[in-house]
Amino acid sequence: MSIKYPTVFCDIDGSIFKYRKFETYTTSEAEVLPNVVECMKKWYEDNVHIVLTTARPESLRIHTIIELEKNDIPYHQLVMGIERGARYLINDSEDPSIPRAFAFPIERDKGFDYNIK
Repeated sequence: MSIKYPTVFCDIDGSIFKYRKFETYTTSEAEVLPNVVECMKKWYEDNVHIVLTTARPESLRIHTIIELEKNDIPYHQLVMGIERGARYLINDSEDPSIPRAFAFPIERDKGFDYNIK
């Protein structure tokens, strides 16, 4: 049996970086929230697939990538332009007694440190 590594879908603004309004992105510095870099580096080293999501428009892709690199945020994929409303994760499971989808709502701008394994 092969190892099944988890995937983390993580919002950027308010979760990784302190929340800023779209119009301030190019005129202000991103502020990394507590524990985020350490937690994400550990996930990355543990073969967790990291998908970053953001409502930032596609026109800010290069700017966003530069901010992530400058702040040493590891990730595998970047999904831009999603809506600002609620987000839902839907996933199947071979065994209904073993859930394969989880949610971790966090308070904006507080950072995180979750053990997802």
